[in-house]
Amino acid sequence: MQQDFRVGIGFDSHPLVSGRKLILGGVEVPYATGLSGWSDADVVVHAVIDALCGAADLGDIGALFPSGDPEFKDISSLILLGRIRGLLEDKGFTVVNVDVTIIAHSPRLSSYVPDMRRNAGEALGVDSTRVTIKATTTNGLGFVGREEGMAAQAVVLLVRR
Repeated sequence: MQQDFRVGIGFDSHPLVSGRKLILGGVEVPYATGLSGWSDADVVVHAVIDALCGAADLGDIGALFPSGDPEFKDISSLILLGRIRGLLEDKGFTVVNVDVTIIAHSPRLSSYVPDMRRNAGEALGVDSTRVTIKATTTNGLGFVGREEGMAAQAVVLLVRR
């Protein structure tokens, strides 16, 4: 039987605001501001969801989990990722790997990355070694450099047998 490999790319960004927790990869990161959004505004998980949706032809995060729907108000994005896992399984897909880059001026995130990897792996039903998460800055450029927001991009590889 021939294997069907699919690649997906995802991107998300949210503004930083006072009065919100900063959630990245399902981890609460201590910081003076958090990301604004309808759910928990977790740019890491949102980018992964969109990458998975693209690879599996599921649409996008906004179509599946629309802003304004009370069901998704302040929901953990890891719950949404778990729902995507179910949709992938229904279509016969398995996650080969996930690669994420967080784009943020601060705070330093390296100590939180292992927990982010574990959270994403658990939500997707794969070993955390299949999930890579890195962080970078924009060297002071743009909305990230001005500390107005954060972003993340993700690439995924799926296989269907």
